[in-house]
Amino acid sequence: MPIRKSSNGRPQIAQVTPVAAIAGGELKIEGKGFARGDRPRVTIGEVAAPVVIGSDSLVIVRVPEGAAAGELVVASGNQSSDAWACDIGIPIADNLHPVANPAIDSFGNIYTTFSGSRGQKVQVAVYKIDLNFTLKPFINEMMNATGLAFDRHGLLYVSSRHDGVVYQVTPTGNLSMFVEGMGVASGLAFDHESSLYVGDRQGTIFKISPNRQIFVFATLEPSIAAYHLAFGPDGYLYVTGPTTSSFDSVYRVAATGEVEIFYRGLGRPQGMAFDDEGQLYVAASLGGRKGVVRINSSRQASLFLSGPGIVGLAFTPSRSLVLTTTNAVYRADVGIKGRPLN
Repeated sequence: MPIRKSSNGRPQIAQVTPVAAIAGGELKIEGKGFARGDRPRVTIGEVAAPVVIGSDSLVIVRVPEGAAAGELVVASGNQSSDAWACDIGIPIADNLHPVANPAIDSFGNIYTTFSGSRGQKVQVAVYKIDLNFTLKPFINEMMNATGLAFDRHGLLYVSSRHDGVVYQVTPTGNLSMFVEGMGVASGLAFDHESSLYVGDRQGTIFKISPNRQIFVFATLEPSIAAYHLAFGPDGYLYVTGPTTSSFDSVYRVAATGEVEIFYRGLGRPQGMAFDDEGQLYVAASLGGRKGVVRINSSRQASLFLSGPGIVGLAFTPSRSLVLTTTNAVYRADVGIKGRPLN
């Protein structure tokens, strides 16, 4: 990308990567003239961003709490660069405990969990965040809510890693058992024929047909945390399950149950989502940089969004990206259309 034209010795920004971030994430700013006279200073909107690394041609900053989407400016001495549009996700709910992707209904309402530690009884298991970003209790009586997924009829399914049950939930929050015996049940995903897939982090992917017949669909290496599932446009089931390795894989499973490695080289890969162009987004770290990694159709990976503690993500009907961290929910207006989930 060419350096933006400037004059009078002002700092010049050539590129900022990645294209998006949340608080605690790091942005890499490349250009020139960043340290003419003193240490570079960076603001995002009206908020000062702490400089991690500063030189004349490279600055790395940490996104501060309170920053929002706006203009990034590098200043050195009494000179400032032209503004660079910066996409910063904003927190919409906190004091939560998500462990997987959020679920989003057809209206754009967001559902997420307070999962708790294994066997912990919590006051509210699943919350609903409406279009005004108001957080409301949705499910109370449930232990260790983990994975979330909607079927094509608008019913929400919630797995419990405590009792191995997948529950079916009506739009009014009425809970009933859908299937049991799913081990340490975690990730959920529906295929185009309305079969439900459940990840047992001990090493099994179960397939439950619409009439509730249970099949062992595939087996993988056990995960230290959870299996996360997503169907791709190619009809394959994509699976992540972080292990003790710092060089983990995204797997994909054919309709016959055959497992292959789709991409290797991520740190602690967790929740996933596809965009409408078939690109895969994974909550993970790449080359030591934490956030959301985008893998294109050529299996090339790059950091799309920077931020710590991200465990899940989902696209909204309004082309935003909802991110769940270990204790909060963020929304980033990335302008990307997500792929329908089933």
